[in-house]
Amino acid sequence: MKIAFLNMYSGVVNRGAETFVHEIAQRLTKHNEVTLFQFGDKRGRESYNVISIPMKINWSSKDMTGTIWRKLFIDYWSLLILLFTLKSIRKIIKEKFEIIVPLNGGWQPALIRIITWIYGGKMVISGQSGIGWDERNNLWCFPDCFVALSSYAKNWAKRVNPFVKTEYVPNGVDIQKFNQNGDKLKIDLKKPIILTVGALTPSKRIDLVVKAISKMKDASLLVVGDGEQRDELTRIGEGLMKNRFQLIKLPFEQMPKAYRTANLFTLVSESYYSFEIVLAEAMATNLPVVANDDPIRGEIVENAGILVDPTDTDTYAKALEKALQTDWGDKPRKQAEKFSWDKVVKMYENLFEDLIAQS
Repeated sequence: MKIAFLNMYSGVVNRGAETFVHEIAQRLTKHNEVTLFQFGDKRGRESYNVISIPMKINWSSKDMTGTIWRKLFIDYWSLLILLFTLKSIRKIIKEKFEIIVPLNGGWQPALIRIITWIYGGKMVISGQSGIGWDERNNLWCFPDCFVALSSYAKNWAKRVNPFVKTEYVPNGVDIQKFNQNGDKLKIDLKKPIILTVGALTPSKRIDLVVKAISKMKDASLLVVGDGEQRDELTRIGEGLMKNRFQLIKLPFEQMPKAYRTANLFTLVSESYYSFEIVLAEAMATNLPVVANDDPIRGEIVENAGILVDPTDTDTYAKALEKALQTDWGDKPRKQAEKFSWDKVVKMYENLFEDLIAQS
């Protein structure tokens, strides 16, 4: 099969969607011809074909999520995605990819839908954006298949557009890379160490993590990430926890060491997030997790952790204490193995083959 992924941010940042693209493409290329269109240069570890689209980007430009400009896709980033997609179209038409997976939303799925209709390709949307306006737009661009990352998201997608084929395929984790055996970070924090990983943005609600752990007597907090709230979270963390708090930034290759350093993992993002691969990475390292109490997190975590309402920081703190005191055995690791990337890729490969066979 000839398969193409479009993700402007690949090669520049390492978030969930970028991890998804790399892990899926790397494995699909064993039996297929895979191409990734991205802004960043090839980093040397890709076995698939990378096409870099040159553009000038102002990375300090404001994120206008929630504004009318963003909903109409006429904000800076949406227009940049439009330009990125337009620059990719000539190559797409020339290559006539059988399967195209656009990841950036906005104008991108609409344009790719038109192009694939013209030459007979199939467009597949992987619901990385999470339940909300962006996924509604993706669904109403009528993909040949919408891939929901949870059963809850699948049912939601069917209600939004019942005319679109919808399948459930979760995100995954590299269970060979993320395990409890190996080097740890050298961190000057008193144990037990609670770890949280994510972009330092309001929707990740890391301020609630800081406030809850500050109520605990002995636990330390290690935050790994970067973003607009870096200075604010550092101020809050050092103010409430003093030497029990540390915030660092790590390259993705170093992340297994961070997980192995911790005794417990927590992340309590807004409930619309579609999967959050870091939960699976933590569990693969056999860390129990304390996460937001919603149907999506419930399906990911099951019996490998505790779900909680993080806005009640007293209850949240008690849940963290309970998780630290519980003997979890190998439950987290066994739960993570359900989301092995190898299993996930096989599901995508079968889906792509079925779509092509229906042509």
